[in-house]
Amino acid sequence: MAKVLSVGTCDWLSIWDEARECVARGGVLALATESFYALAASATNPEAVVRVAAIKGRSLENPLLVLIGEQSALRGFAADIPPVAALLMERFWPGPLTLVFPAQSGLPAPLTGGTGTVGVRHPGDPHLCLLLQQTGPLTGTSANRAGAPPACTAQVVEQELGNAVDLILDSGPAPGGQPSTVLTIVEGLSIIREGAIPRAEIKKALSAAGMPLLAEGAERPR
Repeated sequence: MAKVLSVGTCDWLSIWDEARECVARGGVLALATESFYALAASATNPEAVVRVAAIKGRSLENPLLVLIGEQSALRGFAADIPPVAALLMERFWPGPLTLVFPAQSGLPAPLTGGTGTVGVRHPGDPHLCLLLQQTGPLTGTSANRAGAPPACTAQVVEQELGNAVDLILDSGPAPGGQPSTVLTIVEGLSIIREGAIPRAEIKKALSAAGMPLLAEGAERPR
């Protein structure tokens, strides 16, 4: 069974030490984000990333997003960061916007799903960002089996996935709500999934900077 640490009763140095050790040995932990609990493993460890996909029961062709604790970490995943991406990062990061970039070569296959692209987010939760700065970039897929609803509490994660993950950081109930908005900047701008940041808000930011507006069309699942 997974080890469960209550964030409210442990000091942050102990939390960081446990998380670092878990990630360093290729482990998988569950932690709270701004919306739901997520399955987190080193985004640069191929075996750990494959394990995350297996825990979810998810096809390796379905990409897993990456969480970073500082924007400088993006260079390890994105092959190109065009000006429009820099604008969106300045306006909406840290926050609930996942940007899909052309992927660097050599990334673990489940991060790209064979698409040649990678989704990256700099989360808005300051404690999560500090943790990411300690562990390095992590996967950020929701902590649930494929097709099941995302978990909002550590207790649900323990019940459903306690035999599969190594560590659960119990931060109390996650707020739920809408997931991040996912926007691709590959071959033009388009929204893959409209979430916490509305399409209109993104278009407004682009228009104010004189940038091309979003391509219209049906959203594509990711």
